[in-house]
Amino acid sequence: MNVSPDGRKQVDRLVGLRIREERIKRGMSQAEFARHLGVTYQQAHKYEKGVNATSVSRLLQIASVLSVDITELLPEKDEPRPATPLARADLELARNFRRVTSPRCRLAISQLVRAIAVE
Repeated sequence: MNVSPDGRKQVDRLVGLRIREERIKRGMSQAEFARHLGVTYQQAHKYEKGVNATSVSRLLQIASVLSVDITELLPEKDEPRPATPLARADLELARNFRRVTSPRCRLAISQLVRAIAVE
């Protein structure tokens, strides 16, 4: 596979976006994420921004820290996902839902969302 330098940068940005989305879904701060990886906050920030290419071994470590399969961190297409306010709201909803500790409350929230979605 021959990818131009611009294409590589785009892939690095898309991988970074996926890393950030998965971290936010888990309600993990960037500082906490960096601590789990054994890197500085600044380096974790670079991973999420796609400033530098992330090695496969580091991606495996990141996937482990985030409890996801490595394929979840890889872009499906060379197109960035739109950063819409709705996409941000989806991430915040997932992050905040994970913070609800009461099984009863989680079930009630899930049922509420299901009922609203039907309308």
